[in-house]
Amino acid sequence: MKTRAAVLRSQPAPWEVVEVDLNDPGPGEVLVRMAYAGLCHSDDHIAKGDLVMPMPLNGGHEGSGIVEAVGPGVTELSIGDHVVGSFVPACGKCRWCASGMQHLCDGGAHFGRGSMPDGTFRMFLDGAPVAKAGALGTFAERNVFAEASCVRIAPEIPLDAACLVGCGVPTGFGAAINAAQVQAGDVVIVMGIGGLGANALQGARAAGARRIIAVDAVDSKQKLSYTFGATDFTTSMEEATQIARSLTNGQGADSVIITIGIISGEPIAEAFSAIRKAGIVAVASQGSPQSSGIPINHFELTMYQKRIQGVLYGNGSPRREIPRLLEMYTEGRLQLDELITTRYTLEQINEGYQDMHDGKNIRGVIEFPL
Repeated sequence: MKTRAAVLRSQPAPWEVVEVDLNDPGPGEVLVRMAYAGLCHSDDHIAKGDLVMPMPLNGGHEGSGIVEAVGPGVTELSIGDHVVGSFVPACGKCRWCASGMQHLCDGGAHFGRGSMPDGTFRMFLDGAPVAKAGALGTFAERNVFAEASCVRIAPEIPLDAACLVGCGVPTGFGAAINAAQVQAGDVVIVMGIGGLGANALQGARAAGARRIIAVDAVDSKQKLSYTFGATDFTTSMEEATQIARSLTNGQGADSVIITIGIISGEPIAEAFSAIRKAGIVAVASQGSPQSSGIPINHFELTMYQKRIQGVLYGNGSPRREIPRLLEMYTEGRLQLDELITTRYTLEQINEGYQDMHDGKNIRGVIEFPL
């Protein structure tokens, strides 16, 4: 069939909306008609060339939709099911899935090649295979996903809110709960208030942190920060560190969660200096594969028992976290509707990412006609 999709032909480059050829779903695969796709910063890293991927590429790894067709051997999904895409397919059999760490599933080996989990392709542009982000490619009216990349949700849950739990919400929320291990009474700093940072604030609030200090260079994000749980707001890590020390007899924050646009060694070092003994720096921001080096104090690392912890998918299993977060949403204990700042058509994708860079969006979403 033919469908429209936002693709990159090269890096760096803007997104192009083109007509592509899409094969029918194969064994263990489903055809999904997209309802919403989140404009996550990670896809922008591909467009900017920060993360090198095969070209051409169909972007988007956060989204929700409705199953329109199923391939042979599909057992868990049926036509008409509402689903959320998981950018890490969970095979359920590898060491990591068996250990309760689906976010590290060996199926994630597709990341660098941009293929389906089995190494093949379903989308083609002018006869050439089109790679896709996270084995998904949600920037398309329709796409073929592996059954392992789909999590079925209740049909009464709004698909726009459900879209967000595919990446940004579980990553930010889990960065606080799982990676930073925020406890009741903690003092927490969240560095960068965008799609991830807003949910890190929510996670710290849910865990019972007594003070949550939001840091962002865009001063207009102060009101949004308070909406999602911040108790303090500042535009500099220096001031955030001073606030944390003033609350802890000079010890420092219990944890710092880094959710800025792209990571480098310097912000990690700032966060490292801001935490107390045995504190945690949780790094949820995307880094370039070519970037390395963290200028931290080696004495503090050992003698103060400080920890730098990486964050993927909030360090939680998608098939557990997606339903759980949606249950919290339906019970009024998690804000999802408030995260959606602006809705765009597929043709407005570049405008949506420009709004993100201009600090206008917490999370923009592409809305597809159903």
